[in-house]
Amino acid sequence: MYLSRVYLNPVRRGSRRLLASPHAMHAAILAGFPPGVIKDRGGGPRLLWRVDELDRHRVVLYVVSPLRPDLQPVVEQAGWETEEGRPAVRDYGPILESIANGQVWRFRLAANPTYRKSSGEGARGKVLGHVTASQQLEWLLSRSQRAGFAIPVHEDVPLVSVIRREIKTFQRGSSRVTLSTATYQGHLEVTDPETLRTTLISGLGRGKGYGCGLLTLARA
Repeated sequence: MYLSRVYLNPVRRGSRRLLASPHAMHAAILAGFPPGVIKDRGGGPRLLWRVDELDRHRVVLYVVSPLRPDLQPVVEQAGWETEEGRPAVRDYGPILESIANGQVWRFRLAANPTYRKSSGEGARGKVLGHVTASQQLEWLLSRSQRAGFAIPVHEDVPLVSVIRREIKTFQRGSSRVTLSTATYQGHLEVTDPETLRTTLISGLGRGKGYGCGLLTLARA
């Protein structure tokens, strides 16, 4: 597994196009791999990515992939044409192997928090996106244990915040896609190292092809 980082130049026309369309961004990232080698469905490691818009001038693309990527197509369209703008690619293995029970990490996650609305007996119901911050926070808290971690609590307040909420609308072929997203930041405690490793390489929630699901860790 590999973890890659690319700084994007938000004033470039290509960057604005990719940032406006998760479908276009996904296609640009896929261009960095031989055709057919990345599977978007099924279990196991998959291509995950996330855009962190830190401010109007600092935009970062993170990619987790089972193969070493060539992210030059993204740089050519949306990156910085400087030495510092070159993609940084590192082996993800040492980070994954260092995870142990009871550790506390800082984390960031962009996700597509959803629920299924019942449409009658025997029917699966329609998948809808949570849109309020409280609903989105509860979505993460309810799934954390199944993902291999717990959110620490201080004075009855979970140590996590929803720092960005968006409803994105973009074109995918002839279809119009609407995606509700939330970006979380806070602290987590490892409760099941192996399950958390699976979450880190397989993603959390829906919308993984649209820049959702990638959980990244940093030392607390």
